[in-house]
Amino acid sequence: MLMAIRLQGMDPEETAVLTKALADSGQQLEWPKAWHQQLVDKHSTGGVGDKVSLVLAPALAACGCKVPMISGRGLGHTGGTLDKLESIPGFNVTQSPEQILLLLEEVGCCIVGQSEKLVPADGILYAARDVTATVDSVPLITASILSKKLVEGLSALVVDVKFGGAAVFPDQEQARELAKMLVNTGMSLGLRVAAALTAMDNPLGRSVGHTLEVEEALLCLDGAGPSDLRDLVIRLGGAILWLSGQAETQDRGAARVAAALDDGSALHRFQLMLSAQGVDPGLARALCSGSPTQRRQLLPHARVQEELLAPADGTVEHVLALPLARVLHELGAGRSRAGQPIRPGVGAELLVDVGQWLYRGTPWLRVHLDGPALSSQQRCALQGALVLSDRAPFKAPSPFADLVLPPTTAQP
Repeated sequence: MLMAIRLQGMDPEETAVLTKALADSGQQLEWPKAWHQQLVDKHSTGGVGDKVSLVLAPALAACGCKVPMISGRGLGHTGGTLDKLESIPGFNVTQSPEQILLLLEEVGCCIVGQSEKLVPADGILYAARDVTATVDSVPLITASILSKKLVEGLSALVVDVKFGGAAVFPDQEQARELAKMLVNTGMSLGLRVAAALTAMDNPLGRSVGHTLEVEEALLCLDGAGPSDLRDLVIRLGGAILWLSGQAETQDRGAARVAAALDDGSALHRFQLMLSAQGVDPGLARALCSGSPTQRRQLLPHARVQEELLAPADGTVEHVLALPLARVLHELGAGRSRAGQPIRPGVGAELLVDVGQWLYRGTPWLRVHLDGPALSSQQRCALQGALVLSDRAPFKAPSPFADLVLPPTTAQP
């Protein structure tokens, strides 16, 4: 069946039938009726350094939303939101539907794993897709994503569809095909879906690796952090608030999300979520109020750091996310099969921004590793990720390229 779908494709009606069948294979989440307009979520097709969920869920909760985020683990070269959160000692991603209801009442958001009671048929199909080379089928991706969101009873969903060198879809037009399928299938199932097309050639932000990404998410929740990460959080959040009818325009929604990052209310929700999901309240408080140096001491960190130097003068044209992620995967930051352990402290910090001028011999990457030093092959692969040019320095564009909306929705 999977191979037939992969080869023949499915029309929106067939995709909707499959999505509903998957959703109906398990339990539905039940909420108070008064919450309906507030229930929102965001999903990403996976990228390198993508820690948006860690920032966006508490920011939306601070804006009055209820966010029952069901996330996944990393597989292959992309990191998983659950793995990042589990690098915080005590964080528990396994929560029953009753506990999720309590978390939304008390905190306004939670980030949990897919339980066996929720959409069990998707788990079976997902594992089968992995071994039948049908992972990249647009209808199967659509049904897998939307079935998990359908059981959440949402009023609005934004899916971050990545394209580029380190994404499932290398070019923007293939990503747009998935975006349209998600939006149209959602509409036929009574779910308001918008799909953002975002570039994934360079890593998002400056950190890749589990605890390093938690530290960077905390920086963003402090109202600081890299501009590309903050920009994506604010734009996706603005689209969600507007789509669910909680903001008059996307711009006004974005301004509310930005305010929640700058006034500390999003950070406060993150602290509450940590405590409510099993982190010791003292540790949650210390992580959310400490300096970056103090935070590093509180989280698992790698034993050794190694810096790479720029091999020539030039403007940073790209830092290619895929070779970087592959080397970190080899060093233990990722897994090749489900259930494999990962090293949460392993990762890399970019010491440069795309568009800046770099002199030969300047450190541009700091690798955090647990084992022996980098091999010459790994060092060579990492140096190959730095693409320099002789053009003048420039301001790096936002990774946000476009927002695909339901046909009946006017763009504000």
